[in-house]
Amino acid sequence: MPRAFFAIFEKSYAVVRKFFPLDKNYVLEEAQLSLESSLLQYLVDFVKVEYLMQANPLGVMDEMACKIQEHDQSDYRHLHEFYLTLMGIFRYKYYGDNQLEFIFEGRDAFDVYKDEWTRQFKRWTREFCKHPGFLRAVLDLTVFYPVDSPVLMVDNRMNAFLSDFFGVRIHPQRGILRRMA
Repeated sequence: MPRAFFAIFEKSYAVVRKFFPLDKNYVLEEAQLSLESSLLQYLVDFVKVEYLMQANPLGVMDEMACKIQEHDQSDYRHLHEFYLTLMGIFRYKYYGDNQLEFIFEGRDAFDVYKDEWTRQFKRWTREFCKHPGFLRAVLDLTVFYPVDSPVLMVDNRMNAFLSDFFGVRIHPQRGILRRMA
């Protein structure tokens, strides 16, 4: 067998957080983690534009609109746990029952996973932005969050949104669980 075939197994992968018993697709998780900053940048930019279009369709430049438009920081640490949870939900929904997948399209699995995750993240971002509470939560955690404040009660709003949107429970120790009716 060619050396390249085994190269993927030589790299050591570490699980950031195991969200369900079969959550062992380390290559997918690594691909997701590699895209965190660029996808969170996309999310915040999309939220800012969407919020301004929904809440300020006339384009009146009040204090809030100016603050949103002038925001250019790329510190998204307050969205980190949200991103990790969304990564886990993706793996749970699309790779929850079979962590070993053979990809026969001639591309590296890492690149295929990056493309899949990017497409789905952007699709979900557009869906999430249809909910005013989500828009406001993201703005509160980025544009309007005091720079020197610690992250307090941040995860609760975002996890509640994800739980409702996907119909799952996110348990701190047991990970993602199906919500019982």
